Amino acid sequence: MTYEQINEMMQEMSLPFAYHHFAEGESPEPPFLLFLSPRENTFSADNSMYFSFKMLDIELYTDVKNPELEKQVEQVLKRHKIYYTKSEVWIESEKLYEVLYETEV
Repeated sequence: MTYEQINEMMQEMSLPFAYHHFAEGESPEPPFLLFLSPRENTFSADNSMYFSFKMLDIELYTDVKNPELEKQVEQVLKRHKIYYTKSEVWIESEKLYEVLYETEV
């Protein structure tokens, strides 16, 4: 998946979003999304790279637990046939929930 395709998919989630972070002073009120590609996994043999899988993290930030909004994000991922693992944390310093969807594209 290209950056442009990921960007289009993020638009389908109908929430404000940015790659990695919002510029200083431009962060919207929750809920909002961030996405980033923290690493790449490759398969190689005989000094040749055969496959490359980019990791894609999609982070949903809310100030209250919102299962319906999570379902909305998950439906978009399913429509694009993207397998994900999901985890959640409360960020005390920000007073926000972070729901993390870890994928490979």
